Amino acid sequence: MPGRPAGLGVPGGPDGPPRRAKHLMDPDAPRERPTAADVARLERVQRWVLSVLVATTILHLSAGLVIIAVTLDQDEQIARIGLSLLGGAFGVCAVASALAFHRRSLASPWMALGLVPAVVGLVLVL
Repeated sequence: MPGRPAGLGVPGGPDGPPRRAKHLMDPDAPRERPTAADVARLERVQRWVLSVLVATTILHLSAGLVIIAVTLDQDEQIARIGLSLLGGAFGVCAVASALAFHRRSLASPWMALGLVPAVVGLVLVL
């Protein structure tokens, strides 16, 4: 303001109100409470993130078992088949956990997707 010394009467100045940092909560203007739609949207995103993390983690375990089965010696044929089947079992567990997080029925055609590691492992082993 012209004619007024700098800092007088302005927020944060010697005689003005204290300056409030923008990243802090303002008690004079509280945040709006989240609506039911906002909460539902947040829960849906959390459910997707958690199911993807769990499914990919278990699928990595399944793929690791199949890779180990493929790299074993030819003499260990029973172990190779067993590890491939275990990889398929963990694949089914991965799909089942993802379906459970989304509150879907476990009796679903998606469960066949969990058998892919076993099929791939058996094709490579036999």
